[in-house]
Amino acid sequence: MILDSLDQCDRYRGLHPGFAEAFAFAASHDLGSLAPGRHVIDGERLYLSIDHIEGRGRAGARLESHRRYIDIQITIDGQEEIGWRPLGECRAPVAAFDEYRDIRFYDDAPESWVAVPPGKFAIFFPGDAHAPLAGAGLLKKAIFKIAVTDHGT
Repeated sequence: MILDSLDQCDRYRGLHPGFAEAFAFAASHDLGSLAPGRHVIDGERLYLSIDHIEGRGRAGARLESHRRYIDIQITIDGQEEIGWRPLGECRAPVAAFDEYRDIRFYDDAPESWVAVPPGKFAIFFPGDAHAPLAGAGLLKKAIFKIAVTDHGT
C-alpha cells in the first residue's frame, strides 16, 4: 500500500506502466465533474470508476482484495478513510473469489486505518486487502483500475 499527495505522484509513475497513464489522466481531467460509474481509458488495461456514495464508517467497511487489478484511489470530496491488512494475514474469506468482478471479501478486521482526504491517493496492490468507504458522510472518489499484466488489449 502507498499513501501520498497527488502533487507527489511523479514518484510512482515508474512502478507500473499504467501508473503514468492514470496520473496523466487525473491531471488533465476534472475528476469531480465526471459522472459516477465506469469510464474506459484503455480497454481492460486501465479504467476509472467514479463513486459518489455515503461512507459506511469503520463498522460497515469490508476488507476486499483483487487479483487482476491494482487500485489507485483518489478522494475528490469528503472525508475518506480506508482500512488495510496484508492479504496473507486474512483468514476469514466470506465467499470464493469472484473472477468476473475480480474481488473477494473478508470478515477479518483491518490492521490499520488511513485517512485519505481530498488531494491524497492510496495505491492498493493485489497483496493488500483494503476496506474502502470507511469515511463518514458523502464521499466522491476516483478509483483507477490498472491491470497487473497486459490482457492483450
